[in-house]
Amino acid sequence: MENYIVSARKYRPQTFESVVGQQALTQTLQNAIRQNHLAHAYLFCGPRGVGKTTCARIFAKTINCLNPQNGFDACNECESCKAFNEQRSFNIHELDAASNNSVEDIRSLIDQVRIPPQIGKYSVYIIDEVHMLSQGAFNALLKTLEEPPFYAIFILATTEKHKVLPTILSRCQVYDFNRITVPDTIAYLQKVAANEGITASEEALNVVAQKADGGMRDALSIFDQLVAFCGKEITYERTIEVLNVLNADYYFQLVEAALQHDVTKALLLFNDVLNHGFDAGHFVTGFAQHLRDVLVSKDPQTLPLLETGEAIRARYGEQAKQCHPLWLFQALDIFNTCDINYRTARNKRLTVELALVKFCQLGVQQSVPTAAPNPQPAKQASSEASKPVQQKATEKVESASQPAAPAPSQATPSMPRMPKIGLAFGPKNQSTPETPNSPEATPQEEPNRPFTADQLKDAWVGLATTLKEELRLKQLIETYTPILENETTAKIQMPNPWQLKELQKALPTLLPELHRTLHNNQLQIRVEQAEYSQEEMAYTAEEKYAIMAEQNPALAQLKERLNLQID
Repeated sequence: MENYIVSARKYRPQTFESVVGQQALTQTLQNAIRQNHLAHAYLFCGPRGVGKTTCARIFAKTINCLNPQNGFDACNECESCKAFNEQRSFNIHELDAASNNSVEDIRSLIDQVRIPPQIGKYSVYIIDEVHMLSQGAFNALLKTLEEPPFYAIFILATTEKHKVLPTILSRCQVYDFNRITVPDTIAYLQKVAANEGITASEEALNVVAQKADGGMRDALSIFDQLVAFCGKEITYERTIEVLNVLNADYYFQLVEAALQHDVTKALLLFNDVLNHGFDAGHFVTGFAQHLRDVLVSKDPQTLPLLETGEAIRARYGEQAKQCHPLWLFQALDIFNTCDINYRTARNKRLTVELALVKFCQLGVQQSVPTAAPNPQPAKQASSEASKPVQQKATEKVESASQPAAPAPSQATPSMPRMPKIGLAFGPKNQSTPETPNSPEATPQEEPNRPFTADQLKDAWVGLATTLKEELRLKQLIETYTPILENETTAKIQMPNPWQLKELQKALPTLLPELHRTLHNNQLQIRVEQAEYSQEEMAYTAEEKYAIMAEQNPALAQLKERLNLQID
């Protein structure tokens, strides 16, 4: 049986041109080789699987080539290149710092540096995962790294640049490798699939690229896994089945359900997601990413931010035409808040379902029907308004228990209108203006509605949510609650004079908000200084002991016998 080689090794780049997604860095290295401006130490840093060690090997092979092509490409025919390709070159030394991170390992490396190369010009020392070296190992490497022999070149590779000592960084040329973009990953996977005689859909490769998160080695490993399952034909459906990825169709259908205000369909889609074994938190973050992708698809200037294939990009563009930007902003805020609250919520499913309900209700406008004209005379109406609230409520209950006789000349009142549902998409000037006399434009509400003490408390505490930046005032509102004295008057007692002045200054701004919330413009709040109470004074240690000794005389005897002192 032929020995199988994984794609990550089989298709590892052998030249600078074949390195994916690092054109600026490879061009810099090629120019340095052509101009013979080689540094004695390099630091390659970046995420995993982006080509750090690969570029280090290509660089080491090229500078030792006896017959370089075009000044910066290895010929693959000289003795040095053949030795490198057959992995028997004595000019290139690789050290894994993850398992060789002691001072003794670095001292052994320094001893090797003293030996000049037998074939070629340079001895290249590649130290992978250099951030794993110990403090002593770093110190042992400093002197040699700063002043090595002319034939020695160090190439350090790491995924965590911040863990490398600044003294090491100052002795190296630092090259920051980028994450490989989704389009570049898809293009490279298509080349690999064509060489292997495999048919792979662009949607499936897009899922692989998203799952790899910018690492080509991870993408090739996932590709091998799909080939083992799917064979010669890789489809989108089988890809999401193998990788346990949530189907993007759920997200597209959920947006369509929200545009139609179909709460039932949205909840059923979410239930189907849970039945397939996906985590609700993963669903929330995935859908927030989907809304973000729809938003960036609306403007051609932000379209490059969408890291997807052409087929998926066209589908995002079609859905973006149906969504207003403001609607998408509000939806993103809903699911971002849901993601934050999900981690601490006790009923996590309910948290997500409430977010879905809010999402489906975006753009719903409810019109309040205009009240029928009052047939009572003006004098009778004024007398009714002057009645106490409790008397009005009693009369309403009594009148409701008796059937009302319809007036002969008055038509039967129509049923209240159902809530009006609609979304205002497109430019503002294209929407149909509402006439000032329409019920939707000027809804008439009952003025000065009665309210209870609990309603006043809820409205008062609700003001704190609007004061996110004014922390002092928010704390005062949450600490001191108004006490309802009568139907229109409440008072707040505060022991601290400074806090009292602060709340008095803010009261003119807070009262209109309370009026709108409670639908009552007659509410007045009085802030008073709380009376000083001697009972609330804190006891000293001696006073506490005196009270305890008076209640239990044995305590005084115990104090005298043990010669205890009161601190």
